[in-house]
Parts: sequence; C-alpha cells; structure tokens
Amino acid sequence: MFETAEIGHKLKKSEFVREEPKLRAALLDAQYQLLADRRFPVIILVNGVDGAGKGETVNLLNEWMDPRHIHTHAFGASIDAERARPEMWRFWQALPPKGKIGILFGSWYTDPILQRVMESEDAAEFDRRLARIRDHERMLVAEGALIMKLWFHLSKDAQTKRLKALSAKRKTAWRVTKEDWKRFKHYDEFVGVCELALRETSTGEAPWNIIEGSDHAYRSLTAGRLLLDSLTRRLKGSTQKISPVEPLPQQSLDKRDILNTVDYTHKLGHADYDNKLSKLQGKLSLLTRHKKMRDRSIVMLFEGMDAAGKGSTIRRITRAMDARFYHIVPVAAPTDEERAQPYLWRFWRHIPPHGHAVIFDRSWYGRVLVERVEKFCGENDWMRAYHEINEFEEQLVVGGAIVVKFWMAISQAEQLKRFRERAKTPHKQFKITDEDWRNRKRWPDYERAVADMIERTSSVLAPWHVIASNDKPWSRVETLKRLCETIEGAL
Repeated sequence: MFETAEIGHKLKKSEFVREEPKLRAALLDAQYQLLADRRFPVIILVNGVDGAGKGETVNLLNEWMDPRHIHTHAFGASIDAERARPEMWRFWQALPPKGKIGILFGSWYTDPILQRVMESEDAAEFDRRLARIRDHERMLVAEGALIMKLWFHLSKDAQTKRLKALSAKRKTAWRVTKEDWKRFKHYDEFVGVCELALRETSTGEAPWNIIEGSDHAYRSLTAGRLLLDSLTRRLKGSTQKISPVEPLPQQSLDKRDILNTVDYTHKLGHADYDNKLSKLQGKLSLLTRHKKMRDRSIVMLFEGMDAAGKGSTIRRITRAMDARFYHIVPVAAPTDEERAQPYLWRFWRHIPPHGHAVIFDRSWYGRVLVERVEKFCGENDWMRAYHEINEFEEQLVVGGAIVVKFWMAISQAEQLKRFRERAKTPHKQFKITDEDWRNRKRWPDYERAVADMIERTSSVLAPWHVIASNDKPWSRVETLKRLCETIEGAL
C-alpha cells in the first residue's frame, strides 16, 4: 500500500516558489467561502510515520490560511481527565463547528495503532476499534462534515536519514525524542499495522491520502492541493454518498407493541410509598458513594410522553445523591452552537468523569422521536441514528459508565387528566403549552416511534426500563429500585 510513497517523489524548489503563492491565494479564498456559507465543517486528520513532515505541514496550513478560523489540536497520550471518560470524548471536544477547519494532529488512529504494534492489544480488539472508527467517521460525514485524512510516509531508509538529520542540528534536535527512536525499532511492525488500519478504514466517505514525506516541496504542495480540491468540490455542492441503512420491520399484524401492552394498573399506597422510597434513597446514597464508583460513572436518561413524571422522579433520585457529584441536563431545542455540530456533540460534552453522574431530562433519543415524528430531519438521518446511538452507548459503557435508560409510560387518558390539572392549577400552568396539546394529537405516531426506538436500542449493555407511570408513587419507587439494581449489578 505504501509502495508509491517510497519512490522518491520530489519537486524543484523553483516550482514550489512559483506554485505556492497561487495555492495560498486559492486556499484562502476557499476558506473564506466556507466561513461565509457555514454549511459544513472540515476535519483534517494528520497521521503518519515519525519524521515525515506532519508537524511542518500543520504549521504550513496555518500559515497559508487564516489561523483564526482553524482549530488545531495535537493529541498525545491521554491525561487523567481524559482517561476518566470514554476514549473518543477528547476528540469530540475538538470537533470544529460548521464553517471552520479543524486539524487533528495525531487522531483517533494513533492509540489503536500503537497499542497493536506494542502488542498491548490483540488482533480482535484492534479490529473492533477500527470498526468503531469507521462508524464514527461515517456518522460525521452523514452529519455533513468533510473529512480529509492525510498519511505522511517515509521508507525505512528515508526515516533513518530524516531522524538523524533532525537530531544532528541544535535547532531541530528537540523534535526527535527517545520515544521516536524506540518506535523506529519497530518500523516493520508499525508499517504492517498501519497498512492494515488504512486499508480497513479508507472508505468512500472518508478515504486516506498517502503522501511521501521526504521532500518538503512535494509533500507541502500535495497536501495543499488535496485540501483545495476537496474543499472546492464540496463548496460547489458535491457530497459524499452514504450507503442506505437497514429498513425498519413492519408493524405487527395485531398492532400490539411495547407501549400499548404496558400494565398501567400498578398502585402503591402512601404508607408503603414513604417507607419504600426512604429505603431506596438510602440504598442509592450508599451505592453512589461506594469505593468502586471511583472508577465508574453513571449516565441516566429519562424519556417519556409529556406529563409522564420525569421531573418529579428525577427530584426523588437527586435527593439521595451528593450535589457535588452530579449534574442535570435538561434537553430542549438545540442552540445555534449545537446546530453547528453533529447531533451527538451536545451530549458528549456533558459525559461525566469517573466518580460523577449526569442525568439527562430528555436525551439523544430526540433524533428518533420528535425529530422523526415532526420531520425535523430526513428519514435517512433518523434511520441511521439507531446504530449511531448504540455505538455511542457502547463507548460509554466500555469507558466505565453505567448507562441507565428509563421510558416513563402513561396512558392517553392519564395524560389528558394531568394536562387538565395543570391548566387549572396556577403554579403548574407553566408546564402546559400549546405545543403539548399539539403533540398529543400525534400520539399514534409517537407510540410507533417509541416502539421502534426500544426495539432497536435496548441492548444488553444499555437496556431500556419501561416504567408504568399512571400511579406516580409506584412509578417513582420502581424507578429507584431499577436504578439501584443496575448500579449494584455493575459494581
């Protein structure tokens, strides 16, 4: 795969001097058009062998274009705050918004490759990580991002010369570390693993571009022109085609589903409620303070029809928790900042470190519920979201999170009763809006969407807990009980 990047590509200095000003001007024009349109972000991944000119190319791109609109991030070994969260969390924090360019120097490829070369991970785990990367990039492209992946390569002889030349000069010796020489000893294994990684992740949505890095003029103009060509094509309207997703199953012949078969007759008397609630809150308090929670986090999310009791249930949970170690995220319509990013971005930013918890009052499932029903996104967008959400939650669990998902279920009759009560009670009137009444008319559409959601996203790692919530005392106690059982089982 690297043969054509080892044949000694070179350009004359005079050609570089002649072409550089024209390329810079064209890149700058394209960058400003991107900024004006704000239709999509550009994500440039810079990877390759040591000494192949990765850093020089990153500096050059910042020099050629307006650096105020370029987000450059260099990733090394994870720091403590990053290790306390899922692996991909730190990369989500670095994604550029629409209209901007993000350069990720060392990306989500670096750690899987190094771990495999040093044999810290077996082939099966390496394959799983590559599959996760493919899914991640596919999702970014489907959300509108232009991904350009640059791999800078050197032959073994060329890398030896390059590292020695840099080490011999006082001004550049700092760029060659003991770690670089250590990795050089594994050059053959490194190239073999990299070839497999690139072959498995060079897709139609996000292909790899391999650049020979031995000649400054050649690699610089090649990288610049690749960026210009990709950016120009996208600005003219061309987009990457995404393969269609698996269709949903047809509705059952008898019209029965997970919601319309819920048993809403459960009830709990006040005396039993007070006693059970107090015991479960005490148990939850002890569980969240357990010493094993230092290496775990909790991600809770609550979904349900309007007036299902999400807020009051969350309050009963938080009364048992230390306020310093949790936060509640109420999810409403996305802000301008959030609309400039992939839809999962606004949830990744709230993922807690180990020892902490987050409670989402509504969540990323809006993509397959309200956005589906109200047609705020296209069918392909919400259809592919099932797989993207499953991948997201798997990453959370692999990263140490205990994911607990609740659907608070109520009947149509009970919802109408609560709506009327809110409308009559002055201190509750703020809870009922014209939007709530309008959504009620779409009950069958939401019911179908919820049934599909639970079928497609209830997994062994992150199952759905459907809580019958016509009786609030029973619902609150049952939710706390399920929450304690899930945490206890995970610890």
